[in-house]
Order: sequence, then structure tokens, then C-alpha cells
Amino acid sequence: MIEKQYLIMFDLDARKRHYHKTESGKITAFMVQMEIKINDMWKEVIRFDCAHNFTHKDCYNRKGEHRKVSLYIDYKEALTMADDDLNENWQYYREKFLKGDFPC
Repeated sequence: MIEKQYLIMFDLDARKRHYHKTESGKITAFMVQMEIKINDMWKEVIRFDCAHNFTHKDCYNRKGEHRKVSLYIDYKEALTMADDDLNENWQYYREKFLKGDFPC
């Protein structure tokens, strides 16, 4: 079993938190989350994961309310999609979140 986790700073107030676990080269668990810093506290904006044994993303607004969107793809595809999506769209998601909207 191999576990990897790291943070990538997009900006002073935006970052990506990445975690995944593999067994025999297969992804068995993952979580990729974008966070925004507001008043010295990091808040989740979007989280992709496989909690509850299915791939999905949770989209949060500033009130902490969230929407769950099923992805219907396997863990490996979902992990790649999550990293790519946040790397490409983090500025858009930050803008929507700071306006009080759901980012997705």
C-alpha cells in the first residue's frame, strides 16, 4: 500500500489538497480538494473523492452548504479528472465561491 498526499498553492488564498492510496498499482482511495483562505481559515470549495464507495464531487458555497454530484467513473479516471479540473479552473471556482455562489 502506498499513500501520497500533498498541497499545491495556486495563490496566497487558494490551494489544492491531494491524497490518494494505491494497492498493487490500483487506486483504492482518493480525495482532491480545492480550498480558499478566508479570515485566516481554509474553507473547502470543491472536493472530489470516493467516500461512500462511489466517485463524486461536493461543491460548497460560503455558507457551508453543499451539493453532491455523482461522477459515474472509476477511481483512476476520477482522480485524473479532479486534478486536471482544479488545475485548469481554480480561478473560476474561487470567483464563484467568493461571490457566494456554488462553484459548480
